[in-house]
Amino acid sequence: MLINYLKGGFMSEIKENKMGYEPIKKLLLKMSIPLMFSMLISSVYNVVDSIFVSRISEDALTALSMSFPIQNLTIAVAVGTGVGVNSLVSRYLGMKKKDKVNSSASHAIILYILSYIIFALFGFFLVDLYFKSQTSSEIIIKYGNEYLSTICIFSFGILFQVAFEKLLQSTGKTLQSMVIQITGALLNLILDPIMIFGLFGFPEMGVKGAAIATVFGQITGGVIGLIMNIKINKEIKIGFKDFKFDFSIVKKIYEVGFPSIIMLSIGSIMVFFMNKILITFSLTAVAILGVLFKLQSFCFMPIIGLSNAMVPIIAYNYGARNKERIRSTIKIGNTSATIIIFIGVLIFQFFAKDLLILFNASDEMLKIGITALKTVSLSYLFVGVSICTVSVFQALGNGFIALFESILRQLIVLLPVSYILSLSGNLNYVWWGFFIAELASFVFVLFFLKKIDKEKIENIENKNL
Repeated sequence: MLINYLKGGFMSEIKENKMGYEPIKKLLLKMSIPLMFSMLISSVYNVVDSIFVSRISEDALTALSMSFPIQNLTIAVAVGTGVGVNSLVSRYLGMKKKDKVNSSASHAIILYILSYIIFALFGFFLVDLYFKSQTSSEIIIKYGNEYLSTICIFSFGILFQVAFEKLLQSTGKTLQSMVIQITGALLNLILDPIMIFGLFGFPEMGVKGAAIATVFGQITGGVIGLIMNIKINKEIKIGFKDFKFDFSIVKKIYEVGFPSIIMLSIGSIMVFFMNKILITFSLTAVAILGVLFKLQSFCFMPIIGLSNAMVPIIAYNYGARNKERIRSTIKIGNTSATIIIFIGVLIFQFFAKDLLILFNASDEMLKIGITALKTVSLSYLFVGVSICTVSVFQALGNGFIALFESILRQLIVLLPVSYILSLSGNLNYVWWGFFIAELASFVFVLFFLKKIDKEKIENIENKNL
């Protein structure tokens, strides 16, 4: 009886997670494919959202482009907090500290609730002021208010969807994480035309309908994520009975997560000021930037999915003190990302016009957009390695290096260079700022990857793969 108890009880507690023993190629493929696919689906519904809205008018499309910084900020808080929790939970799993795993997950829920309160307040009181700071166009302000206020007030959907995805990812359950995201995305895809154009007896709601479709999909994803964590994610138990708030756990979450939040939020600052630069040429240029970010997600999101799979693998094996598995994950991840991004660059170079036509592009939009897409996509050649290497920094607890990389690329290099190029009066020159910024980022991450490998990875105990 005692032996059976040990086999069924205690031994099941100490059984090693697959991240500690499964061959890296197989493991990374198994964990990354669902994430890459779900991120790709996410890209599809983001693009389709804009495609449908572009049928309303170019002003409506511009309003969505101007909404992007705040939407991105919401996602930055969700994903950044999740990265911190993911890394911490995976490390505790590697150390076999189950009580710390559960406490970290419970603290994460509290942090997401506090984040939602802030975004809801913005949605109720500050959206109108936000749009008036960018444009005097009454129609764009109207569309912007309809869309962004809805997104912010119901942002608990995206916050908790990401929270539960990250908890599943931290234990290697990326297939279930994919189901959450795909469900929300498909609902959005189905509801978008229905809500925007008033199909099947629904009222025609225009831009606000696009927002409602988005938040409905996110809330559904969050509910499914909660159920999956309770029913399937047995390595983590979220609970508040006898819960004691521990600032040391919050500190550890944000040691990795806060730099990630800032890093992702910097994208919001960058887009806001890039809009300021581009609007000196035309509102169409602003719309093009929005389209560009929607389209480039097809290239970036699969790589972000790959990098998200790398984080728990690297963090787990760092906790388990296995440097060879860490190095193998980095090598395979960077190689895979480079192949993916090269395919994306070819699509942008040869099908730029076709991509823009999807957004009901006017002649002026085509004239500006084709050059923009072809020029900016050349910078993507450096992005694959940069994204995966940043995930290495995060997994090993070096979040502030990842933060500085983002600051360097988007604020120190991109904005000043783009502004200087804009002084020429030629819009086509402005797009080259992206290439210069990504090249600088590429050099930076390779330097620090070599440094961290020497100082941190090399000095841990080596184990057999």
